Amino acid sequence: MKRHRVSWDEYFMKIAEDVASRATCDRKHVGAVIVRDKIILATGYNGSLRGLPHCDEEGHLMEDGHCVRTIHAEANAIIQAARNGVRLEGATIYVTASPCWGCFKMIANAGLTRIVFGEFYREERIFRFATQLGIELVPLPQPEASPPPEAGPSA
Repeated sequence: MKRHRVSWDEYFMKIAEDVASRATCDRKHVGAVIVRDKIILATGYNGSLRGLPHCDEEGHLMEDGHCVRTIHAEANAIIQAARNGVRLEGATIYVTASPCWGCFKMIANAGLTRIVFGEFYREERIFRFATQLGIELVPLPQPEASPPPEAGPSA
């Protein structure tokens, strides 16, 4: 029986899901992985400013229905790349939820050309601006759980 080998998009999205497990704002755990030529350049998850308490330690800092204590996963991945001197031009970002408007603008200005996202999250205008900018938006629906393999004859 031939095994199913996941696509590169599925592979990197699974890594983004693992990265999201480090998130510290329980309102939404989001992970991001930036990749070029099948090589991971940077990762990020939503969490507080470096050196300050996290939401899961002190609670949320809410403004207009959003927790502003956290820095979004996409921004943290771009910041990680900048701190390490990694060029992002032409890269793809895998993110477990589609970017907000602010993160979309950072992604565009960082030179990323492809956004692969899991869950759609709020921001419709990214579709219009992505088209104008030539940024490919790729929804990657979560695969349905496959049924357990059939048991073969017992020995």
